[in-house]
Amino acid sequence: MNHFQQQRSHVWHIFSGLLFLVIFFPCSSGAAPASDEFIRGYAAAILQRDFQITVEKLNVQSGVIYIRGLEAPDEVRDRMKSSLSSIEGVSQVFVVEDGKITPTDGKSDIATEVNVFLPRDLLFKSLLADPRWPHFSVSYQQYQQNSQLERVGSTSFGETFSFYRFGGPWNSQMEVGLQAGVFSIFDMDADSLDLVNADYYVAIPLSLKKDNFSAMARIFHQSSHLGDEYLLSGQAQERINLSYEGFGTLLSYNFPLGFRIYGGGGYLFDRDPSDLRPWLAQSGLEFRSSEAWLGGALRPIVALDLQNFEEGDWDTNVSLRAGVQLENPVFLSRKLQILIEYYNGSSPNGQFYARDPVEFIGLGFHFFYD
Repeated sequence: MNHFQQQRSHVWHIFSGLLFLVIFFPCSSGAAPASDEFIRGYAAAILQRDFQITVEKLNVQSGVIYIRGLEAPDEVRDRMKSSLSSIEGVSQVFVVEDGKITPTDGKSDIATEVNVFLPRDLLFKSLLADPRWPHFSVSYQQYQQNSQLERVGSTSFGETFSFYRFGGPWNSQMEVGLQAGVFSIFDMDADSLDLVNADYYVAIPLSLKKDNFSAMARIFHQSSHLGDEYLLSGQAQERINLSYEGFGTLLSYNFPLGFRIYGGGGYLFDRDPSDLRPWLAQSGLEFRSSEAWLGGALRPIVALDLQNFEEGDWDTNVSLRAGVQLENPVFLSRKLQILIEYYNGSSPNGQFYARDPVEFIGLGFHFFYD
């Protein structure tokens, strides 16, 4: 058994240990699925902050939010429903007209449609351990037994934006948006901190959400470039013009206590070089505690992302991250995550894509706005 096979077998022991420490400790202190009272408090804060609506007009029954006696234009109602629907555990949001009897079975013929331009949140939440999910981040990575790199700085700049949200099939919500990001690594041992590789990514995603289930289909493009200083240093292998388009799908389901599983796959087309093998698969498990500490400002996190590429002979690439999420209880869409990172597998960086084995441990700061 070689070094990398041994490390892959050890990663499951690492993950299980982190999962026990980070998950079961908060669970023992009373973590529970989102209750109606929790949803009501969360929704009340949003309504008071963004719409100046008092809590007396709000009721929650079995994950369904009812707002009574609301006098507001249709566009305000749409924004309100969009914001409240993003709360974990919320299945539906109804605006109940005066004089109507509030239903108790979670059904109503007076629910407003969801048609929102530039909604403030996302239906498909970010994948926390995916090395190529567009967001803002900076990390320090210590490479293990690598002939080219040892101390590496990694940065990413990007985000996912939703353009338009609308009603979908089966009483779901759907939205179309844009993903864009730049992923770069730097040689921290070089005198001028040489840029080694930069990948440029853009995608058009179509997302769907129904209760705890969400899905995303996207068409994407990625191109890769070696840094000039790294090329001049003489360390670089022969440069390849790596560029491709692709289509991918992801399915996700949220479980109680903050657990989430996801999986999907994709196919690359318009590939350069043309002999790049096209199929890929992805799956993962995340835990984001349903109970925040320190007055709602700190939340434990563990995330595992697994990716397999036909180009890499279907070997599993393991990305594991664990740490805490800092959040503002007033602006809940803004999150800062401080995470210990571990990666073992084929390099995710374009010029070394699915060819060179990489193993590193690091510390990262990640910003999300979903």
